[in-house]
Amino acid sequence: MSKQAPAPKSSKLPWILVVVLLVALAGTGIWAWLSRANANPAPEVAADAPVEGASGGKRGPAIYFPLDPAFVVNLADPDSVRYLQADVQLMTRDPATAAAIELHAPAIRNRLLLMFGQHTADQLSQRAAKERLQDSGRDEVRALLKAEGAPAGVEALYFTSFVTQ
Repeated sequence: MSKQAPAPKSSKLPWILVVVLLVALAGTGIWAWLSRANANPAPEVAADAPVEGASGGKRGPAIYFPLDPAFVVNLADPDSVRYLQADVQLMTRDPATAAAIELHAPAIRNRLLLMFGQHTADQLSQRAAKERLQDSGRDEVRALLKAEGAPAGVEALYFTSFVTQ
């Protein structure tokens, strides 16, 4: 009987080296792609960074202050009962003014309620009249804040809902 030599076991080492080499190549390719993509990133702007204003001065981001709940007033129509319901937000870019708005919100609401109630439904039916009412409201808020010795940097009064009935 002749003894045959055992068959050599196949080594897994070459396969392991091939897999490691492929993983290394793939990693290198991904690294190169990410490096190129991040070489010239877009400039990041912080959310609270001041932005360039139209007049060239630095301006902060808009801060909106909702005057909740919605305003509901009787309008000054002499021959019928008419109502205005409006949601109002004030806009400033000055944090000190935003704090003053919050502090004086009850007085601001009072002034605006009285002002809104002086109009008739016919007066408020046109867009131009609503825009004038916004400007008048903004001016009322500014005047009240100035009278209280507070910063009065209110830039706009916005109607986010406006219903007459």
